[in-house]
Amino acid sequence: MEKAALAATGETQDSPQHRLDAARHGRAEVIPERLAVITGGNKGVGLEVCRQLACQGVTVILTARDEKREKDAAEFLRSESKLPNIIFHQLDVRDDNSVTSLAQYIESTYGKLDILVNNAAVSGIVAYEEGLKALNMDAETWTSGRAAKLLKEVFQNTYDESFNCLNTNYYGCKRVTEALLPLLKLSTSGARIVNASSLVSELKRMPNEKLRNDLSNISIWDEDRIEAVLNTFLEDLKNGRLEEAGWLMMLPTYTVLKMFINLYTRIMARRYPKMRINCVRPGFVKTDISWGFHT
Repeated sequence: MEKAALAATGETQDSPQHRLDAARHGRAEVIPERLAVITGGNKGVGLEVCRQLACQGVTVILTARDEKREKDAAEFLRSESKLPNIIFHQLDVRDDNSVTSLAQYIESTYGKLDILVNNAAVSGIVAYEEGLKALNMDAETWTSGRAAKLLKEVFQNTYDESFNCLNTNYYGCKRVTEALLPLLKLSTSGARIVNASSLVSELKRMPNEKLRNDLSNISIWDEDRIEAVLNTFLEDLKNGRLEEAGWLMMLPTYTVLKMFINLYTRIMARRYPKMRINCVRPGFVKTDISWGFHT
């Protein structure tokens, strides 16, 4: 608690606020002891991750696609939570130029990165929210997967929404990770990557037995094979063959992509053993992506 209080008040010369101010004024020799980037940090789980890391004295770069919401979120944490070590930078994980801009900013300002939390995600579903609320499902029904049939009338799986989900949830994570890897390799406190996963990514939920078995065998996978399978998924969705081909029918795009986020995380952890790379399920909480359902 004392360290968090010092970080919030900026009372010492070694505080995150001092280091942040120094970096902003071109004193490149003074850099944060720990620097983190959070994608999708303007609300929900991402916002709370920013808060918790900042409370531990980490200098946090809060990123989000919407610049106004991002600035509002950062200002809220700085003022309401008394956390001066929060800064913001616009980031659209779907856009190569936006990702490159973030990487260049971090390189020129800080010269390294210590923590990356890939949290940005979308549901991949067009939802009839009034109908969804009318179902009045409890959290256990929702998380167990038994809600799939109930949701057919209120969820629509469109190709455009699924493509956006693919580009955000999987390729966005991969795009940001690859761009920031050179900076993570320069970490002086031990680089860490955390990818947000989900309960729905449990392999036992996958109806396609061959794919389920393949997903458990890390040795046969690389990014090219992942991309080939994801392209097949999109084609099956486009042609109305999801159920026939053995894909999940509840939140199909979101669920499949979280399974492949887990797989991508394992590939990266094997490739970079000196870094701590893992994925985490934050729990079923009341956020926009769960349409307000919670435990």
